[in-house]
Amino acid sequence: MIDPLLSAAEQMELVRIRAVTVRELITAYLDRSEAAQDELNAYTLIDRQEALLRAELIDRRLFAGEQVGPLAGVAVALKDLIDQKGLPTTAGSSFYRHVPNHSATVVERLEAAGAIIIGRTGLHEFAYGFSSENHWFGPVRNPWDAGTSPGGSSGGSAAAVAAGLATVAIGTDTGGSVRVPAAVCGTVGLKVTHGRVPLTGVFPLAPSLDTVGPLARTVGDAALVYSAIAGYDAADPYSLVEPVRAPEPAADLGGLVIGVPHPWVDHPMDPTLRAAFDAALGRLAGVGAEIRHLEDDFVQPPGLINEAASSEIAVVHGKWFPSRADEYGPEVADRLGPAMAVTVAASVDAKQWRQQLREHTFDLFRECDLLLTPAVAANRKAIGVDTVLVDGTEMGYRRAFATFSALVNLAGHPALVVPLHEGGDPPPAIQMIGPDWSEDRLLGIGLALERSGIVRFRSPIEEESDWVPSAVF
Repeated sequence: MIDPLLSAAEQMELVRIRAVTVRELITAYLDRSEAAQDELNAYTLIDRQEALLRAELIDRRLFAGEQVGPLAGVAVALKDLIDQKGLPTTAGSSFYRHVPNHSATVVERLEAAGAIIIGRTGLHEFAYGFSSENHWFGPVRNPWDAGTSPGGSSGGSAAAVAAGLATVAIGTDTGGSVRVPAAVCGTVGLKVTHGRVPLTGVFPLAPSLDTVGPLARTVGDAALVYSAIAGYDAADPYSLVEPVRAPEPAADLGGLVIGVPHPWVDHPMDPTLRAAFDAALGRLAGVGAEIRHLEDDFVQPPGLINEAASSEIAVVHGKWFPSRADEYGPEVADRLGPAMAVTVAASVDAKQWRQQLREHTFDLFRECDLLLTPAVAANRKAIGVDTVLVDGTEMGYRRAFATFSALVNLAGHPALVVPLHEGGDPPPAIQMIGPDWSEDRLLGIGLALERSGIVRFRSPIEEESDWVPSAVF
C-alpha cells in the first residue's frame, strides 16, 4: 500500500527501486481523484487515458535503462486556465472552450521533466476571485471541511494536493491565487517573480500581474517543480532573461534579517492566526534570525489594487462583456462592470502608485533579507457566504483572503506561503516575501524551516474517509 501523501522524491525513489511502477502510481492517483470528485469537486476533467499512456512510456524507458527527467512519474494537477494540447481550456467559464494545438510552455516543461498531468483543476471563473465557488462547475470544496471554500482562484489545485489526489499542482497567481488557497488548504504555494515562469498558453487575467507557480505538500516538492518550469521563453513578452538557480537548504538561519512590515501586518485578522504568526516570529528568533519591526506605512490607498488591474482585465474581457454578461456568473459579472468603468486617470494613478510601492520595497530589501507576513487574515469561509467572521466582526471574504497577498503582485516580487507546525484545521500559514529573482533563497529558507519543524504539512485526510477506498492505496 502506497501512502498518497509521500513527497515526489519519495515516490520517485519507490519507482527507481521498482517497488512500484509509474503506471501503478498514476492509476492509484486517478482512482483516488475520481473517488473524491463528488465530495471535493477538485477537477473539471480527469484525463485517465493520456495519463496512463504517459505512465507506460516512462515505465518502458525506465526498464530499458534510459535516462528520465527529474519529475519522472510525478502526478500533477493542472489549473484549467493553462493550455494542454488537445484538451479544452475552460477557464471555469460557461462559454470559453479553447482546444489548443500546442500546450502551454509550462506544460511542455513539466512533461519534458517526466511529470504526468492527471487532470485539470477547478477554479474561480476566469480566475477572477478568491473562493473557487464556480457558478457553472459548482464550488470546489476544502478537504479540511467540505462546507468551506478552498480559497482561490486556484482552489482545485490546492484541494487536490492537500487531499492527496495529486503529488503537486500548478496554479496561477495575480493577486494571491496560488498563495491564498495554499494557506486555506494547508499546503505550500510559491508566487514567482513576474516574468520568471512563462505565461505562454495561459489565459490572462491581468498580464502585468499574472504569474504561474506550484502548490505542493512540501517545500522540497515546490522547489523541484519550480526548477523544472522556471526560465526564459522568447514567446512570452513578459518573460525575462535571468539565470535560474537551484534551491538549496539554508545551512544556518543565524543572521537572517526578517522584516515585519507594520501596519500592513496589523490588519484585523483571526486571533488564532495572529497568535500563530507571533509564535512563528518567536521560533524564528529562537533559531538565530533577527526580527526587525518596520513601522513605515506602505499600505495601499483604497481602491488602487483593483484599479491597477482593471484596465488589463477590461482589455481581456471587453470582447465579451457586457454584450454576453448573462454568460458570466453573478460575482464575476458584478466585478467586471466596475472594472470596465475605471477611468484612464485612475488607471494612471494606480500605475504610478504601483511604481512607488516597488521602489519602497526595494528600499526595505536593502535592510532586510525578506519580509514576513501572515498568509491570510482568515482561513475559513463557508461556501455560499460572502463574508467571514474576524475577531467577532464580519469582513468581506476577498479582503480577508487577499489583504496580505495582492501587494506582492503589484510589486512583482516572489513570495512563499508555508503551513506552520502549530495546530488548527486548516493549520495557520505565513508568507515570506523576497526581492526579485530570490525564489531559490526563499525556497532554501523554507527547506530549512521544514527541517527544523517550524514548517510542516499536516493532512486533512481521515484514514477511513469515504472517498479514500482502502483498495486504492
